[in-house]
Amino acid sequence: MLKMLAAAALVAASAVVPPAARATAPDDWQPGTPPLTTPWTDDVSPTNALPEYPRPQLTRPDWRNLNGLWEWAPAAPGEAPPFGRTLAEKVLVPYPIESALSGLQKHEDRMWYRRTFEVPNQWKGKRLVLHFGAVDYDAKVWVNGRPVATHRGGYDGFDVDVTNALHTKGPQELIVWAEDLTDDTFQPIGKQRKVSDHGIFYQGSSGIWRTVWMEPVNAASIQRLQLTPDLPNQTLKVTADTTGPQGLDVEVTAYDGRRPVARATGKANAELKLRIKNPKTWSPDNPFLYDLKVKLFDRGKLVDQVGSYAGMRSVGLQKGADGKLRMALNGEILFNLSTLDQGFWPDGLNTAPTDAALRFDLEQHKRLGFNTVRKHIKVEPDRWYYWADKLGLMVWQDMPSSKTDAMPDPWRAQFEAELHELIEEHKSVPSITVWVPFNEGWGEWDREETGRIADAVEAQDPTRLVNAHSGVNCCNSHGDSGRGDLLDYHAYLGPATTMPDEHRAAVDGEHGGFGLKVPDHMWFGDGSAYEMLPDSETLTRRYVENQTDVLKSAQQCGISGSVYTQITDVEGELNGFFTYDRRVPKMDFAQVRTINERIVATADGTGSGTPDPGPGTPGEDGIHFYPLDGSGDDAVGNNDAKPQGGATYGDGKNGQGLVLNGQGQYADTGAALLDTSKNYTASAWVKLNKADGSFQTFVSQDGDRDSAFFLQYSGQDERFAMSFPGIRALSPTKPNPGQWYHVTGVRDVVQGELKLYVDGELVATKSACSLDSTATGNTVIGRAKFGGNPVDFLDGTIDQVHLYDRALTDAEVQALYASGR
Repeated sequence: MLKMLAAAALVAASAVVPPAARATAPDDWQPGTPPLTTPWTDDVSPTNALPEYPRPQLTRPDWRNLNGLWEWAPAAPGEAPPFGRTLAEKVLVPYPIESALSGLQKHEDRMWYRRTFEVPNQWKGKRLVLHFGAVDYDAKVWVNGRPVATHRGGYDGFDVDVTNALHTKGPQELIVWAEDLTDDTFQPIGKQRKVSDHGIFYQGSSGIWRTVWMEPVNAASIQRLQLTPDLPNQTLKVTADTTGPQGLDVEVTAYDGRRPVARATGKANAELKLRIKNPKTWSPDNPFLYDLKVKLFDRGKLVDQVGSYAGMRSVGLQKGADGKLRMALNGEILFNLSTLDQGFWPDGLNTAPTDAALRFDLEQHKRLGFNTVRKHIKVEPDRWYYWADKLGLMVWQDMPSSKTDAMPDPWRAQFEAELHELIEEHKSVPSITVWVPFNEGWGEWDREETGRIADAVEAQDPTRLVNAHSGVNCCNSHGDSGRGDLLDYHAYLGPATTMPDEHRAAVDGEHGGFGLKVPDHMWFGDGSAYEMLPDSETLTRRYVENQTDVLKSAQQCGISGSVYTQITDVEGELNGFFTYDRRVPKMDFAQVRTINERIVATADGTGSGTPDPGPGTPGEDGIHFYPLDGSGDDAVGNNDAKPQGGATYGDGKNGQGLVLNGQGQYADTGAALLDTSKNYTASAWVKLNKADGSFQTFVSQDGDRDSAFFLQYSGQDERFAMSFPGIRALSPTKPNPGQWYHVTGVRDVVQGELKLYVDGELVATKSACSLDSTATGNTVIGRAKFGGNPVDFLDGTIDQVHLYDRALTDAEVQALYASGR
């Protein structure tokens, strides 16, 4: 019976718009004209604005949708509510005012919404609860002139019992005030900006942007269900949070189709345990969901009944056959293959035009062979998670960030409050497997605080994994806090080659970003990506090549998840599988699915074993030593590095050195001197003319696209570094211009490490893995290669360059420094 009950409630709510939700569009109301329309744009009207039941995990048959046309007007600071007066404009709720579907298509910092509603006669004697799915950002609510609610937060919903503010009969006046200052403050906004930057930040959304609805309840009623699977003990833990008197009784029944499989009774607001013998597990391959019926009794009398659903699954970490820690679902290693999903729409902005559109993006993930979706610094309506649950997609749920600068007080406390509310509201969603508090350091103010917040998230929800900081290697990051369950690097084009540590699995939180322009399907008529391709065939080939490297990274380095950027284009970003309007697929999806399924099937933790680099060549000078004195030969009988671009010799550390001006000058050895698939060491004396925000590379070896390694000064960090793309072993202090330093970088493939030495002392060790075992380009002095181009030219003097085909020990590096060579 329950499956029919719960399913029927959802289907009926999806198919029929309750009478109170219907509105007649005035003759002068029209939707705006977006730069792009989606296949669902024309399906939206005032009579069917998101009519579906909005709360799939707590369903009741009686409810009324308040979406549709509302009166609207901009609000002045301090202005009194417009009680009893008609507002001049119309807005289609729940589409944000900046969207074309709202009918307004403009921004105001502050605004009024107004409408009337009537309470059905059959609801008399019940309490009336208004539900607001989300209002961005600050909201105040009045009913019949009485203030009933205030709320802060653009991504979480709020409910209010308005019974005491109702008239006994007739129309009831509902007024909402909203203020959204977007990036004028440090409120959590994700990718929203008042004005799009034509890059990675998009047009913001203000005001009401999720469904508004009402329902009748008894004084004693179920307010929230907390559903926690305990798969090892074959138990579903259920807590029914209730309103009304204490001491009420709860009965919970779980159904497999029409067959009841477990029942438990107990007290409200206390944990009940449903024992489900040999439970069917939820997974991407078999997203099985148990239907639930929950009844509330007051001294034996049934006072409330709701439908729900739950999935039985466990999330954790597990060592593979290669000894590396990896992500696991239901006790088995499962590679999390994901896209980056921004959740923006050209017609509705933050709000999908229809439920079918909301479902579409998730269906395409399944079509493409993905089993995971990273919901990127946005929180979706409950129905999005319902479709992820039903279709079988694991979800990494980001906390929406503030703007990129470090958050000041008191916004830090507000950020944390919204983060914990996000978790509380979504604890029961089976598909969510990972919480992500921070992205690339956006808004982050302190590394230790990031670690504390990750610990707090884990304490709040120990049943899921915590990714403390996605892209900890990037951008505004304050560095690795060492907390959480995942070590997450971003690498464009990537993939990242992060290695697990003793207690954290390694993941690639963002990579890829290959782009293609599709005329007449671009928001700005143009755009960009991390690498633009000329046609669909080339785009598909580059994707397959990149995903092949993802598989290599999984097998060789041990990553257990990857996130490709991205499922659709968004405004100026043209790196989607689909155009922004979802009308044009940009790749050969059959090839995409084939490589994706191969990754999931074979990135299983078996790995490829530890490489044997061999002993290398003994000797103090290594396989090549360049004194850079202009003599024409290196010290071991090979041709000297050839100065390029007008580079000259001048005063060095010992005699002469190579003087470079940072503007195209370098020296080319004319050959690939190092086997970058094995151990190696590069060392040099360097003196910088400047130590600013520019990168300067001392020694590198060209790969097909990027250098295989970079012994360098990192301008982003203002430190010396031994680097792979996206991974840097950094010195602790900034070097002084005009001072000689002995800088040595060591690659140890057995330990999977990069080591950096400055003046003979080990100053940094970084876990690192490299896929580039065929870097057969020339070894060069004084520059690097990135994105296929020569970059990072040294502005200074370099001397005494040594290259070794082995990983020098601490003692050997100290001796080399002490020798002055």
